[in-house]
Order: sequence, then structure tokens, then C-alpha cells
Amino acid sequence: MNDFIAARSQMALSLGFHIVFSCIGMVMPFFMAVSHFIWLRTGNVMYKNVTRAWSKGVAIFFATGAVSGTVLSFELGLLWPEFMKHAGPIFGMPFSLEGTAFFIEAIALGFYLYGWDRFNKWFHWGTGVLVGVSGLVSGILVVAANAWMNSPAGFDYINGQYLNIHPIQAMFNDAWFSQALHMCIAAFAATGFAVAGVHALMILRGSHVQFHGKAFRIAAVFACVAALLQPLSGDISAKDVGRRQPAKLAAMEAHFKTEKRAPLIIGGIPDEKNKTVHFAIEIPGMLSFMAHDDFNAEVTGLDQIKPEDHPPVAVTHYAFQVMVGLGMLMLAISLLYFIAVWKKKQWLQKQWLLKLFVLATPAGFLAVEAGWTVTEVGRQPWIINGIMRTADAVTPMPGIVYSFYLFTAVYLSLAVIVTFMLYRQIRMVGKLYDLPAMPVPSSH
Repeated sequence: MNDFIAARSQMALSLGFHIVFSCIGMVMPFFMAVSHFIWLRTGNVMYKNVTRAWSKGVAIFFATGAVSGTVLSFELGLLWPEFMKHAGPIFGMPFSLEGTAFFIEAIALGFYLYGWDRFNKWFHWGTGVLVGVSGLVSGILVVAANAWMNSPAGFDYINGQYLNIHPIQAMFNDAWFSQALHMCIAAFAATGFAVAGVHALMILRGSHVQFHGKAFRIAAVFACVAALLQPLSGDISAKDVGRRQPAKLAAMEAHFKTEKRAPLIIGGIPDEKNKTVHFAIEIPGMLSFMAHDDFNAEVTGLDQIKPEDHPPVAVTHYAFQVMVGLGMLMLAISLLYFIAVWKKKQWLQKQWLLKLFVLATPAGFLAVEAGWTVTEVGRQPWIINGIMRTADAVTPMPGIVYSFYLFTAVYLSLAVIVTFMLYRQIRMVGKLYDLPAMPVPSSH
């Protein structure tokens, strides 16, 4: 492994871990606020117990997210100094605003965690809402900075110089809305299914069914609504990528030949040497429609892109297929859940529905990881699309490979510690709140 690959791998590892913590940090406070609101309105102490249990999880993920996010910010400067030299003054505004949002989130979380029975009850609830809002804004701002790398704006690039810088235009670039929308909905779906899956598992085990049942319903509603909305945001993103980054779209679909009425490829094994895809299912004209709202529109293939500018096709295509496949799985479960809520209420008491949520526990986060792989790998070989190559931005400092090994060990250790803390928190729910055990739902 050379230093360039090591630097890319370290950045990918750091982002891969941080994105899980950040998604949960963005979304869990809203679950917590809804449960808290229901308790305030109904006086049902079970919702208070759910709220307090979730608030401990929010605190754990806030701490780990803060640490991993700080590491990422340092890595941008240490691993990619040439990139930050030129890009920092252009897209630095969303990062500085993100820092402000982070501080607001930290203060609000402190008020919320230590404000029980000390503040006015609605003010206390409002601090919890503020945690969620500021976390969501923080995530949107970071995504806006990443979107700038895919759609550079707010400057003139003349003779290798970055001139006439406009930070506001850079922040609100052509890609920020579609990426932010897709990422936020993905965060709600991923976190919702993960949380609902954990509570569904505890219900199946007969552990404090009333407590976990109420928590499951809140998380499941968030998850299923997000899963139903995600294909719409995906369509917006696909059209945006098709317009701005034809090479990325071609790699996502393993679309080697420019043609009209281009087929949508499902599955398959890309053969980059022979410019074909083996064992794929093709839907004629569908890619043209998805990219341009016209079944007969021409879609640019990799044959129109210079070979040195081709993204890694296989990785991008497989990641895209994984993301879409898992999205369809969550969509199907969501439809079943809402059918159960509206028409087949007896299904809500069946074990098979809970088992589906348990099965889907990791699905959302696997889809998020796959989606970010598409975003980052599909932009290669550019770190600033069409402006600066990733190889030109990497640090000349030797020995990056050892840094990669060290960070891998640190992040794996962090994952084990967080998993243990969450497992311990879930196991202690009954002891903390003196909850009675309840019957398990029917398996029939």
C-alpha cells in the first residue's frame, strides 16, 4: 500500500465511522423529543422512561461523534494540504457555521441532560428539540461542503489561480440541496430502522415489552416515513448527478456506451476491459427516463469520458446496487408496517413483523455507507470535480500507511467500546426504571 492509497483509506475509514455517529446524533434527539412531548401531554410515565433512556444514548453518540468529527477536520489539513490551501478560503464558511451549530447543540444537550426537574417543563423539552435542530443543521452544512467538491462554485479558476471568491455561492452550490435532502432522509431511515430493530428484538425476547413497544412505535414511524420518501430524493439526486457528473452516473450504472433509450442495469458484473456487464437485468429506456425524464433521451457513457478521468466502475456500481437494494428492502417493510397500522392491525401483534425490523436493523447504515462510497469513489480521480485531482492534493509526508494502521486500531477500539456501552445501557433499562416484564407477541 503506497502513501496515496493509505491517505485515501484513512479518510474513508474515518468518514465511514463518523457518518454512523453523526446520523444518530442528527436523528435520535427528534425521537427523544417526540417521546418527551407525549409524556408531557399524556402523563404516561413510560414515555418519560423511554425519553430518559434515549437521552443517554444521545449523549454517548454525541461524545463519539464529536471526537470522530474533530479527527476528520484535522485529517483534511494533514492528509490533503494542497486541497485545503486552495479550497479552505472558498468552502470554509459551511465548516465555520457548522462549528457554531455544534456549540449550540452541545449547550442545549447539557441543559437537557441536567435540566430534569430543574427547568420549566416546556423549556426543558425545547432544549431537546434544539439539540435535534442544531444537529440537523450541522449535518446539512457539512454536506454542503462535500457537495461543493462535487459541484465547485463561488470562484473563478483562471490560469491555475482561484480568484473572485464568493463563499455564499460556494456554500449554496448546485449540488447542496439534492445531497443534503438525500442525506437527511437517509439518516432518519438508517437511525429509525436501527433503533426500531433493537427494540423489536427486545420485544421478541420478552424483555419489558411495554417499554420497548412504545419506543419501537416511535422509531418505526420515523423510519418508515423516511424510507417511503427516500426514492423521491434519490430521483432528484440521480437527475442532478446525470446533469453535472456524467462520469459518475455512467460508473454507477456501468454504462459504457453513449446511447439513446439507455437501459437501467440491475445487478451484473462490470467488465471494464470488454466494456460490458455480465449477468445484469436490463430495463430498456429506464436510465434515460431517470436521468432526463425522457425514455428516448441520450445518456452519456464512459466512451465519451477520457480514460484517465474514469471513476472506478466496479466499486461505484456495486456500492450503488447495494444502496438501492437495501433501500427497496426498507421500502417494502415500510409499506407492510403502514398496511398493518391502517388496515391489518392484527399484524402489529405478530412476531414476523418484528422479525422483519430486526432483519433490517443494519440495513439503513449499510445503505448510507454504500451511498457515501458512490459519492466519493464516483468523483474520482477528482478531489474538486474537474479542477483538482486527488493525487495532486495528497500530502508529501511519508509513512502515511502507519498512520492508517494506527487509526484503524483506534476506530475499531472505539466501535467496541460504544457497542459495549449501548449493550450495557439496553440491558440496564429494567433495573434503571423498575419496569415489569410483559407477554411476548403472538408468532401466528
